[in-house]
Amino acid sequence: MAAALAGDDLIRAMSKRSMSKRSMSRNMSLSSASKRSWASASIKDAWNNPSDAFQKSEREADEEELKWAAIERLPTYNRLNRVMLRRVMENGRVGFEEVDVNDLDMQNKKNLMESILKVVEDDNENFLLRLRERTDRVGIEVPKIEVRYENLSAEGDAYVGTRALPTLLNYSLNAIEGLLGFFKLFPSKKINVKILQDVSGIVKSSRITLLLGPPGSGKTTLLQALAGKSDKTLRVSGRVTYCGHELHEFIPQRTCAYISQHDLHHGEMTVRETLDFSGRSMGVGTRYELLAELSRREKQAGIKPDPEIDAFMKATAMEGQETSLVTDYVLKILGLDICADIMVGDDMRRGISGGQKKRVTTGEMLVGPAKALFMDEISTGLDSSTTFQIVRFMRQMVHIMEVTMIISLLQPAPETYDLFDDIILLAEGQVVYQGPRENVLEFFESVGFRCPERKGTADFLQEVTSKKDQGQYWCKKHEPYSYVSVPELVDHFKSFHTGQKLVDQLRVPYDKSKAHPAALVKQKYGISNWELFKACFAREWLLMQRNSFIYIFKTTQITIMSIIAFTVFIRTQMKTGTITDGGKFYGALFFSLINVMFNGMAELALTIFRLPVFFKQRDFLFYPAWAFGLPIWVLRIPLSLMESGIWILLTYYTIGFAPSASRFFRQLLAFFSVHQMALSLFRFIAALGRTQVVANTLGTFTLLLVFVLGGFVVAKDDLKPWMKWGYYISPMSYGQNAIAINEFLDERWSAELIPVPDLINQPTVGKALLKIRGMYTEDYMYWVCVAALLGFSLLFNLLFIAALTYLNPPGDTKSVTLEDKDENKNKRKSSPYGQQNARTSEMNSHSNAPLFEGIDMAVMTPDHSTISAARETTKKGMVLPFQPLSLAFDHVNYFVDMPAVSPFSNFHLLYEHCLSSRLNHISMNKIHLLIIYAEILILSGNEEPRN
Repeated sequence: MAAALAGDDLIRAMSKRSMSKRSMSRNMSLSSASKRSWASASIKDAWNNPSDAFQKSEREADEEELKWAAIERLPTYNRLNRVMLRRVMENGRVGFEEVDVNDLDMQNKKNLMESILKVVEDDNENFLLRLRERTDRVGIEVPKIEVRYENLSAEGDAYVGTRALPTLLNYSLNAIEGLLGFFKLFPSKKINVKILQDVSGIVKSSRITLLLGPPGSGKTTLLQALAGKSDKTLRVSGRVTYCGHELHEFIPQRTCAYISQHDLHHGEMTVRETLDFSGRSMGVGTRYELLAELSRREKQAGIKPDPEIDAFMKATAMEGQETSLVTDYVLKILGLDICADIMVGDDMRRGISGGQKKRVTTGEMLVGPAKALFMDEISTGLDSSTTFQIVRFMRQMVHIMEVTMIISLLQPAPETYDLFDDIILLAEGQVVYQGPRENVLEFFESVGFRCPERKGTADFLQEVTSKKDQGQYWCKKHEPYSYVSVPELVDHFKSFHTGQKLVDQLRVPYDKSKAHPAALVKQKYGISNWELFKACFAREWLLMQRNSFIYIFKTTQITIMSIIAFTVFIRTQMKTGTITDGGKFYGALFFSLINVMFNGMAELALTIFRLPVFFKQRDFLFYPAWAFGLPIWVLRIPLSLMESGIWILLTYYTIGFAPSASRFFRQLLAFFSVHQMALSLFRFIAALGRTQVVANTLGTFTLLLVFVLGGFVVAKDDLKPWMKWGYYISPMSYGQNAIAINEFLDERWSAELIPVPDLINQPTVGKALLKIRGMYTEDYMYWVCVAALLGFSLLFNLLFIAALTYLNPPGDTKSVTLEDKDENKNKRKSSPYGQQNARTSEMNSHSNAPLFEGIDMAVMTPDHSTISAARETTKKGMVLPFQPLSLAFDHVNYFVDMPAVSPFSNFHLLYEHCLSSRLNHISMNKIHLLIIYAEILILSGNEEPRN
C-alpha cells in the first residue's frame, strides 16, 4: 500500500512539474532538438533537460500527415478499417502507428480506452461531446425517436381471495375449471383486473424520464407495452407509436431495448464474455453506414478527424467481432471493469455480487445499437452512490447522443431524482402526472399537498397517492382534509397547465416525414444467419468447456459401466452356436443399449438449466431458435462418437461378440445412432416440459414406454394387433434390431437348424434367435434401422427447435386479488370512480410486489390532533403470529488469502501505469532509473525501498 501511494505521489509531482515547464521551454526545445537527438543524449542531459521530449518535431508531424494521407487514398472499405493509434516507440518517443481495427488485440483496446477515459467520472461527458462534435461538424443528423402512447389499457383475469393461494387443491380446481371453461361448459370464477387504465403520454428524445409508482401500480406493464413486449395473457388495447409509426410497421424489439428486473445470465460465462456475446448478437446497427457517410463527407471537406475518436468509431462499427470496444466502454461506465473477467455465477457457482449482476443486466442491452431504452428497476441491489453514477452517465448519453430513455426506480435518492428531466407518476394503473420535474410539486400544491422541506421528493410522490400516507401532506389548513383518490388526481392533472400542454401535443399527429430513415429498424436480426450461427457456436463451445466436469463425469460413468458389463458377461462364459447360448448375448446387447441410452439423460437437465436465458434472448431477438439448437446438435456429435467408442472398445471383444472387424464398426455405428437419438429425445422433452419437475416426469414416462414397446421386454409377436403401432414408433426397437442383426447374422451363428413346424421355421440358429424375438432376419434391415435412428434424431432435433420457437417460458404474469370487507365494497360501489370491486396487487414474474402498501403512520387532522392510520383504516387480510428474535455476534473475522506479492511488482505496476498515462519519455526515463535503483537496493538487502 505504501509503495502504491508513493508511486501515485511521484506521478502527480512529475506531471505537475512537466506541465509547469512546458510553456517556458517551448522555444528552447526546438533548437535543442535540431542540434542533437534523444538517442545520443546522456542520462544526465535527459535528467536536466526534460522539456525537449515534449515537443513534436516538424519531421514527426510530416510523417503523421503522410500516414493520414495514405489512409485517405485507400478504397472505402480499407479506409474504414485503418486507424492511427498512439504508441510509445523504442526510442521513447510517442508517435502514431497505422493499424487494422480487425487486428486490435486486448492491449491495444485497453490502451485506447485508457487514453479516452482515464477517469470515467470526469472524462465520459467530454468523450461523448467529442463523438457528437465529429458528426455535427459535417452536418450528419443523429437518429431520434419519439414514443407516444394513447389510450393504453391492459387488463387480465385473476382469482379472488383464497382461490388465489397456490395450494394443491386450488391448482387442481383451477385446472379443471380452465378445461371446462375452454369448452364453454362452466363459467370462470376469475374477475377482471385492470392494470393500466386509459393512459396517454409522450416520451421525447434528449430528455431522461423517471417512472415512479408504488409496487403493483403497473410500471412493468407500461414499460413492456412501450417496448412491444406485452404479456400474451393480458388484453392490451390502445395505440403505441414510434415517430408516428405503429408497432407492426417495424421491429420494436430491435429498435428499443427493455431491461428487465430479472438477472438471467449464464453463470459459467464471465462479465466480459456475457456483454461481448450480447453485442455480437445484436450487431452494430447503422454504425457502419454512419461511419461511411462520415468518412466521405470529411474527405470532401478535407477534415482530419481526432485519431482517438476515429479509432473508437471504426472499431465499434465492425460487425462479427468476438470482442468489441463498446463492451470495454460499457464496463467502465457501469463500474464493472474490476470484475470483467470474473464469472457471473449462479446458484451452484460463486460469482459476482447481486448489485454487479444487476449492472450486467443493464450492460447487456446497452452494448446494442438501440436508440430507445426502457429500464425497469435497475437500482435493485445497488447503493445510492452507484445508482447516482449510473443515472448520471445515462443522463449524459441522453442529452448528448439524443437517446430516448425511461428509467423505473422504486426509491431514488434526492441527488439521483434531480438528474431526471421528466417524471411519470403511476398509481392504480393511471398516470397521475407526466411532465417536467420542476412542475410536479407545483401540481400537488395546487391540489392541496405540500412536500416537507426535509422530505425526498421521490418518496413524497409515491406516498401522496396512498390512502394511508396522504393525510400528513395536507397543506390547506383552512379546509378539512378528505382523501383525494387517484381518479380525482388524474382529473385535476388534466386541468393543470402541464396536462393541458400534453393533451395539445397529443392532438397534433407526429409528422412521419421528419423521422430519420435509420431511426426504426425493420430487419428482424442484427447480423446474418452465418454470423448468428458462429456466435452461438462459439458460446456453446465455451459453455461446454466451462462444464467440462459434467462431460468428464459422463465419460467416467460409461467407462465404469462398461467394465461392469464385460465383467458380468465375460467371454469365457459366453458360448455360441446354439439357441440356448443366444439368451446371454441378448442380455448383453440389451444391457449395452440401456446404458448408452441412459447416458444421454443428462442432456435433459443441461437443457432446462439454459432455457431461462434462451427465452429471454429469444424474445429480445438476439438469435432465432435454430441458432441455439443447431450448435448443440453439432457439438454433441463428437461426444456421442467418443462415448459410444469407449463402450465398444471396452466391451466388444471382452464380451465376445462377432469377431469380424466389419461387425465391430457396424455395432459402433449402431450405438452412435442410438446415442444421438437419445440426446435429441431428451432435449426435446426438456423443451416441451420447460421445468425440471415436468420434464423429469415426461422423461421417465417416455423411457418406460420406449422400453416396453422396444421389442425386448415384450416381443413384437406377443403384442396385441392394436398395440403393434407402438413397436414401430419406438426408437429403441430399431436400436435393438440393429445390434441383434449385426450379431446373430454372423457366420458363427450360421449352423443349420432342423425346422420345427409352428415353432421355429428358420434355416440357421442366428435367424431363429431373431425370429423368436420378433426381429428382422434380413441383413439389409440393419441399414434400415440405422437410418431410422438417424431419422429419429433429426426429427427430435427439429421438434426441439419448433418447441423453442413457439412455446413460452412458464410462470407468466399472474394477478393475486384480495377481497375487501363488505363496507369497503359498498363504499367502492357508491364511489363515482369505483370501477373495480376489489383492490388488486399485481404479482407477476416481473415484480414481487407486497400485498399491502404503506405503513402505519400518525395522520395529522385539521384540528392538529393525531390519530393512528391503522385505526382509521379498516384492517384486511390475514395477520400471522410474529415473535421478535434477537441476533448477537461477537469477534467475527473474515479472512481472504491473497497471493504473495513480489517486492518488485509495485515498481513494475507503477511503470506500466506511467506508460498507459502517456508521460513523456524523459519523465519515463527518470522513473525507470528510480525503479532500477530501488531493485538494486532490495537485492543488496536494504529494506527501505519497500516503503
